[in-house]
Amino acid sequence: MSSVLISGASIAGPALAFWLSRRGFDVTVVEKSHTLRGGGYPIDIRGTALGVVERMGLLPRLREAHVHTRRITFLDADGSTVASVRPDAIAGGDGSDLEVRRGDLAEMLHDTVRDDVEFLFDNSITTLQEHPGGVDVTFRSGLQRTYDHVIGADGLHSNVRSLVFGAEERFHRYLGYCFAGFTLPNHLGLRQEALMWNEPGRAAALYAVGSGESVHGFLSFGLAEAPFGAFRDPDAQRDLVASVFEGDGWEVPELVKAMNEADDLFFDTVSQIRMPAWSSGRVALVGDAAHAPSFLTGQGSSLALVGAYVLAGHMDDFAEYERVLRPFVLANQDLVDVGNAELFPGTAEALAARNDVLRARETLPAEASRPEHSALTLPDFG
Repeated sequence: MSSVLISGASIAGPALAFWLSRRGFDVTVVEKSHTLRGGGYPIDIRGTALGVVERMGLLPRLREAHVHTRRITFLDADGSTVASVRPDAIAGGDGSDLEVRRGDLAEMLHDTVRDDVEFLFDNSITTLQEHPGGVDVTFRSGLQRTYDHVIGADGLHSNVRSLVFGAEERFHRYLGYCFAGFTLPNHLGLRQEALMWNEPGRAAALYAVGSGESVHGFLSFGLAEAPFGAFRDPDAQRDLVASVFEGDGWEVPELVKAMNEADDLFFDTVSQIRMPAWSSGRVALVGDAAHAPSFLTGQGSSLALVGAYVLAGHMDDFAEYERVLRPFVLANQDLVDVGNAELFPGTAEALAARNDVLRARETLPAEASRPEHSALTLPDFG
């Protein structure tokens, strides 16, 4: 029985573990966090990825967890309403797309494999040494093991990618924006809706996935250079965000205050990972570690699910995994480019033009699904 170590227990990792365990592999998943991260911001599952979760038997549970966001209300600098639109008027869709909390999807994936797969929480890989007989792995805990294959499913800032392929900067395609996400009290009484405030180059949002006592807060802004030095420094992250939004109106001061007090702050850049190859020897990458598309595409989780399915079917030929999946990935990555995020215009003129488009969409029917979302027909691996 071939053994596989997967680094990362968010989306791509457990999804890959599901398919590999059913194909007879001996699977271990290592995760640096103490436990699964529950809750979290909403993510989308659409197009080809819907076929993957259906084959996993998760579609009924995901439909029950569907957020059903009713509207997104866009606000001017003074808090007045610009437009209030349905989500599908922005992202497109045929009514089959699913929107669930990231943590809910992670928990469902974990539930499908926890009895068949070994999980090593609060641990990580420190060294990898490949040889003809496998890959020798040393863990942070001091544990040492040998596996037939090692897969990096550990996100945008992948540890496995750094150990095997080199520094992140070689593959990191920064799209010109940063964001901070966190939870805060739902003092506005929002219910299944989002509010987004904009000034040129800056956006603040409140996102209520239900009608509970808390909401998700987001602060996003344009920045010329990626702040690599702040990635592992929460104090530097908070200082950067607070300085960008200093003096802004509406609910922004409350959002900044909540960010400074949050114990679940998530800060990152809006970026993609573009690599010439996703594998080297017995080591391969999947999900954001291999090909992060950025949240602007709304396709990160969908690409992770599809990538895990395709990789599991080609564990004996990583080159074929890349040949099948890469055109689908590139089509979705190319949905956005540097500095052209529709929701975060950088100039007053661009913001006014976006607002005109949003006002028109208030009365227009939903956009059709984007063909890129379904550009891959799932192979049948039996």
